Amino acid sequence: MSETDALVVFTPSGKRGRFPLGTPLLQAARSLGVDVDSVCGGRALCGRCQVLVMEGEFPKHGVSSSSTHLSPYSDTEKNLARRRPLPSGHRLSCQAKIEGNLVVDVPPGSQVHRQVVRKAAEARAITLDPVARLYYVEVREPNMHEPSGDLQRLTEALAKEWQLSDLSCDLKVLESLQPALRKGEWKVTVAVHGGRHITGIWPGLKEHLYGLAVDVGSTTIAGHLCDLESGEVVGSGGLMNPQIRFGEDLMSRVSYSMMNPGGAAQMTEAVRSALNALAKEVAREARIEVSDILEITLVGNPIMHHLLLGIDPVELGGAPFALATDEALSLRAQEIDLKLNAGARLYTLPCIAGHVGADCAGVILAERPDLSDKLTLLVDVGTNAEIVLGNRERLLACSSPTGPAFEGAQISCGQRAAPGAIERVRIDPATLEPRFRVIGSELWSDEPGFAESVVRTGVTGICGSGIIEVIAEMYLAGIISQDGVIDGDLAQKSPRIVATGRTFAYTLYSGTDAAPLQVTQNDVRAIQLAKAALYAGIRLLMDHLGSATVDRIRLAGAFGSHIDVKYAMVLGMIPDCDLSQVSSAGNAAGTGARIALLDQSSRKTIEDLVRRVEKIETAIEPKFQAHFVEAMGIPHSTAECPNLRAVVTLPQPKAAAPRGGGRTRRRPAP
Repeated sequence: MSETDALVVFTPSGKRGRFPLGTPLLQAARSLGVDVDSVCGGRALCGRCQVLVMEGEFPKHGVSSSSTHLSPYSDTEKNLARRRPLPSGHRLSCQAKIEGNLVVDVPPGSQVHRQVVRKAAEARAITLDPVARLYYVEVREPNMHEPSGDLQRLTEALAKEWQLSDLSCDLKVLESLQPALRKGEWKVTVAVHGGRHITGIWPGLKEHLYGLAVDVGSTTIAGHLCDLESGEVVGSGGLMNPQIRFGEDLMSRVSYSMMNPGGAAQMTEAVRSALNALAKEVAREARIEVSDILEITLVGNPIMHHLLLGIDPVELGGAPFALATDEALSLRAQEIDLKLNAGARLYTLPCIAGHVGADCAGVILAERPDLSDKLTLLVDVGTNAEIVLGNRERLLACSSPTGPAFEGAQISCGQRAAPGAIERVRIDPATLEPRFRVIGSELWSDEPGFAESVVRTGVTGICGSGIIEVIAEMYLAGIISQDGVIDGDLAQKSPRIVATGRTFAYTLYSGTDAAPLQVTQNDVRAIQLAKAALYAGIRLLMDHLGSATVDRIRLAGAFGSHIDVKYAMVLGMIPDCDLSQVSSAGNAAGTGARIALLDQSSRKTIEDLVRRVEKIETAIEPKFQAHFVEAMGIPHSTAECPNLRAVVTLPQPKAAAPRGGGRTRRRPAP
């Protein structure tokens, strides 16, 4: 490394570059195309360009990063901080100058194109039997002739009026007892958890009690605030998981914990802070106090589960992928630093295995494949897909390492779902001309008014659903062969096909003020690898059940919820099935958390169900590689796909086209 320059890596984008010492961070970010907001143009007036320097060793990037590698706070920065305090560790990128190697996190609030967190609750009939209930009682006043404590007289009243006995009360809740009794003139409302524990006391009559169901995903955290008396969802919220600055994927976070002493604790603190922020957000939406939240249920994959509980996930980083615990847990919310009601209780759904977590248990609880004779496939699509296959006779599960390509990572123009991202694509097979829709506009790109509708956001990249559709459409239009090779001969037919070194790319969009958005050969290959891993995992479960077909498919997860199921099948992400039996399950993991929140009997149900699930370990299955290789073809190298062919005209298989129209046959890109 030169002594006059430094390496800077920006997360979560992963963009990097070398810059002369003394270069302002904002200037470096702009030169790399990193998305940093700065309305005032870098004059330190708006305070929007805040960034956070990551501390520690980052072997993935080859960087040792420290806040000391930035210039000291400038007077301008200090003046702004007096008027508008900066969060701990945050710096203004327009003022902070590079003085050494850095890994810099750009928080969601500092990004121009903030991620859209899709957070609506799925409509679902749920039995209403919450574990926490409200009881209004009138308590005898104390007197000199019959000495007894206020708590004793309260429990006496609850036993007499509500037949509740053997009640306990936490010290934090006990602190509020005497003020509530006297303010309510000896009439109070009491929250009781499980018929055993007093968890809240309010003066007078209180009619509503609230609980929060949360899906802690590796990328996003989504929560639904529910009225426990009516079951109604009164507030929903979502935010980026701040752990993403420690690593985009799960194994990167495990590696961060291994390489940095205290790294697990940092990630635990980050996710707990995010949960507290989420609770405030949904409480504000519902116009209640955070202290009105008495129950919280949580689901998440095993690594998110462990980090949330304060358990180092290092053992999940390698075989045999041992969980600290796979059982459901019932805790005081304060034990994990959640700032809700002082007596709030936390319930986490059980995990199934080292890479099949409580989120998968939530999906099973929401979908209940065990109640049907139909062979049902549940797929929670993410960086590590979790797959369940079965019916009332038998349930199998596995995880498959799909990687982050489906979410836009490792794709040249990929991005997460945000305004300006292409999410729907159609390609004319005759002209090879595309049309598309972007998040934030209801118009297709060939409709009048489209350009005006995206003036604010622009067309910035392709999100997961758009990537699936564009590659499937490229196959249907004959742009790529069954083995995934872009046909360079078509460059003579359409200017959309362009040479990129030894391979070719398809130009989806050419803006006047930005680089064109292209789908490259490497992009196609990244998606093929991801979908082949997913399909291979599914086929393994089918093998173990001795079935060549499935009756029903449900796609879950934030990404799975927005995939067009037809294109998922055209691409070969899922096995052939009657398309009328393929549908989105929405955020089924979150729905499972909501069921566990509102129906206490469902907790015993899922705890029993996960013990029935047979875990298949893909890493040691000899057939996985064979299934993986066959699944690289689009839709598949050998499968007939009769159901798909009934609704879609698939191209006839053809050999890979010669490179550049010459005589040499092109080999698939690595």
